[in-house]
Amino acid sequence: MVVTAIWGYTFVPVQEAVAVYPLFAFLAVRFLISSLVLAPFAWQPLRTLPRSGWLAGLGAGTLLAAAYGLQTAGLELTTVTSTGFITGLYVVFTPLLALALFATPVPRPVWVGVVLSVAGLLLLSGVPGGSWLGNGLVLGNAVAQSLQIVAMERFAPRYDARALTFLQMSVAVTLFAAIAVGAGQVELPDDAATWYALVVTGVFAGALGYLVATWVQSRTTAARAALVFTLEAPFAALFGVLLLSERLGWAGWAGCAVMLTGIVLAEPAASATLRRLVPSRV
Repeated sequence: MVVTAIWGYTFVPVQEAVAVYPLFAFLAVRFLISSLVLAPFAWQPLRTLPRSGWLAGLGAGTLLAAAYGLQTAGLELTTVTSTGFITGLYVVFTPLLALALFATPVPRPVWVGVVLSVAGLLLLSGVPGGSWLGNGLVLGNAVAQSLQIVAMERFAPRYDARALTFLQMSVAVTLFAAIAVGAGQVELPDDAATWYALVVTGVFAGALGYLVATWVQSRTTAARAALVFTLEAPFAALFGVLLLSERLGWAGWAGCAVMLTGIVLAEPAASATLRRLVPSRV
């Protein structure tokens, strides 16, 4: 729960930072900080990690980079509250992707959750300060996050959490640094607010947050982990209202309520689907 509160809070400083600092440069420095923080703890586990573990970490890291790239780009164009709730749709997308990738049946409550979540998204898209493009980018992030969760649910119980988390952070910084250099975004930030956002996201939301998330997913049921992770959405809404004075209006709050209802309805079935994909834990 503490980690999801950190994730929800970071939408605020990130939105302010990318308004004055290039997007991909921000992401590259953010994940560089995460990698440097994790490196001393991951070095020994990496030396004994099998080839399959390296491939799992590299694949999950690519999905993580795609998710954060889409989410941060969307956050530039929409509100913190919308970003938080739309990100929470990964709970709905996970079983749908499991159906597409593994032919796993989708329970009826998930289809109900999908309908409600789409309806809530339509309501949120009309919130002042948001945009269809921004919300669409964040929606793509939710799909990438659900793919990353499916991957981690399969691999987290098999390999060391420190090694897997470090590999994901390293892949992300490599991809974002390449894009930043190609786009000419090579300067370092020169203001305290951006550095604050980089440290908070790099150390706490990135290194610590994903280390805890990977550790949790290897030691508890998918149902409990997924349910707790959805708290990121209401935390993002709370901090958006308290710190940025965002105003949703009746349509925005209704959209949040409808989407959260869809997430809650779909989550038990989604977690049951994930458990069938995860190797048995001893």
